[in-house]
Amino acid sequence: MINPSHALQFADKSVLVTGGGSGIGAAVAQSFGAAGARVAVHYSRNREGAEAVASIIRQAGGQAITLAGDMLDRSVSDQLVAQTVQAFGGLDILINNAGDMFGRRPLDQASDEDFDRVIGLNTHAAFALCRACAPVMRKAGRGSMINTTSIAARTGGGEGAGLYGAAKAFVSTMTRVFAREMAPHGIRVNGVAPGVILTDFHARNSTPEQLEGARRGIPMGRLGTADECVGAYLFLADDVLSSYITGQIIEVNGGQLMP
Repeated sequence: MINPSHALQFADKSVLVTGGGSGIGAAVAQSFGAAGARVAVHYSRNREGAEAVASIIRQAGGQAITLAGDMLDRSVSDQLVAQTVQAFGGLDILINNAGDMFGRRPLDQASDEDFDRVIGLNTHAAFALCRACAPVMRKAGRGSMINTTSIAARTGGGEGAGLYGAAKAFVSTMTRVFAREMAPHGIRVNGVAPGVILTDFHARNSTPEQLEGARRGIPMGRLGTADECVGAYLFLADDVLSSYITGQIIEVNGGQLMP
């Protein structure tokens, strides 16, 4: 029986969070740090944000490092895993969070460059990180991979978000495939699918009118925050509360989509 006083504690765990300099990634990284984990905070361009997140973790008595790398560079995933293992002696939890839409455009107006950027960042980077983590976690006989997908994976996304939605659909399906393949090795693989969350992502890619239109379609009547996504990641990473959960996608969207 689970102790009803069980607390989410990750004092013996090391975590790699990609895209950890802002938004959901930053909130997740800080929360793992507050729960005692050793946290590797990855960033591509937002060094200032990543360093601020790491500083908050350290000031609270935790351990944190920052790691730089453009996830469109196909050599970066292996490097991030190796650097995390070198710093912390292992890698227990992967939070595959880096992603972007790179603007909105209809599919029939998307260029090959658009395709390469959106699909490369949102699919190959996620795949390559899971692949790079697999031997480390197999050797340990345990581990948790959590991929950030999106409500767009089920809906196709809003206006001009077709490439992004298609990429996130790949991530959701890939999550289930890895879950099947990794389960015999004691590794759980799950995903979190945020809805419309007020972060820099939408500041870059959505107009106020688009956000208001989305808000009107949400039963809870408001857009979400990065902090409201954190619980799903912590729950899926916890070996007690989610020990029999793998291959699942938790939707965090205020009721906008109820699959």
